[in-house]
Amino acid sequence: MDPVAVLIAAGIFAAAALYSAVGHGGASGYLAILALAGFSIGEMRPTALCLNLLVASLAWFRFARTGAFSWRLLLPFAVTSIPAAFFGGKIGLDSSLAFTFLGITLMLAAASLVRPWTGPSRGSAPPPLAIALVTGAGLGFLAGAVGVGGGIFLSPLLILCGWGFPGTVAGVSAAFILLNSAAGLAGNLAAGNPIPGPILLWGGAALLGGFFGSRWGSSRQGGQKIRRLLALVLVVAAGKLLVA
Repeated sequence: MDPVAVLIAAGIFAAAALYSAVGHGGASGYLAILALAGFSIGEMRPTALCLNLLVASLAWFRFARTGAFSWRLLLPFAVTSIPAAFFGGKIGLDSSLAFTFLGITLMLAAASLVRPWTGPSRGSAPPPLAIALVTGAGLGFLAGAVGVGGGIFLSPLLILCGWGFPGTVAGVSAAFILLNSAAGLAGNLAAGNPIPGPILLWGGAALLGGFFGSRWGSSRQGGQKIRRLLALVLVVAAGKLLVA
């Protein structure tokens, strides 16, 4: 067995475990690992989205089973993000400036999340429909074009705007990532971007990491703990984007 493929699988396992604990698929981590291994951007995007599908589906199931999920919160964002993710996946995004901008944005979001959350004590306010539709389209396009699910951008937005509690946001983010990853992957495949051969090995590593991470995250829904863990995830993702 190719030792490089095994090392990549180990990195995928670690990324999947960390990201799935907060309802994320781990695509930014997979992209960084594949970039270090020398894969082309055309191979990286569909591979990361494919792994995202596996991990996000596990995370969504875990969080939804504990009641940490809301269709009312998901649908206004998903209805425009899905077609936008397909379109973004078909076009692609190769600009290093875009990755730098994304990295800085994630750093700022992480800094905001470290502060204690002061959202409503009962329930949460739904997002304005127009804002949700426009935001969903933007995040969906970005997700498909870069090769991520978009949840890493949606999560801090939902929390900082008081549109959902951290536990529910994790479940909604997992569903958002799953839907966008499927649409973005379809767009990438339609553009002729291939998925590397060892995807079965890497998919198994992602599933195993996602199993343990989502199990831990869904069983410990303390708001501040999830916010801090999410902030750590954002910092790690930002660092990888900035040095990619």
